[in-house]
Amino acid sequence: MAKATDHDDSTLSYEQARDELADIVRRLEQGGDSLAESLTLWERGETLAALCQHHLDGARARLDAALGAGDGSAD
Repeated sequence: MAKATDHDDSTLSYEQARDELADIVRRLEQGGDSLAESLTLWERGETLAALCQHHLDGARARLDAALGAGDGSAD
């Protein structure tokens, strides 16, 4: 099992991160992993959740900028 720090997340799209996170959640819900493996999965999930939030924040900023530019605002 790879450690949470063994990943290069800089190239993961939102969809890839979301899908991996969903797989981790399913695996944690099923149980059966050791405590150490579960903690590693949890840490990876936290990293992926933060990455997803980063992607969503970026999308929101782009949307806000586009909406602001479309209504003549000087924001």
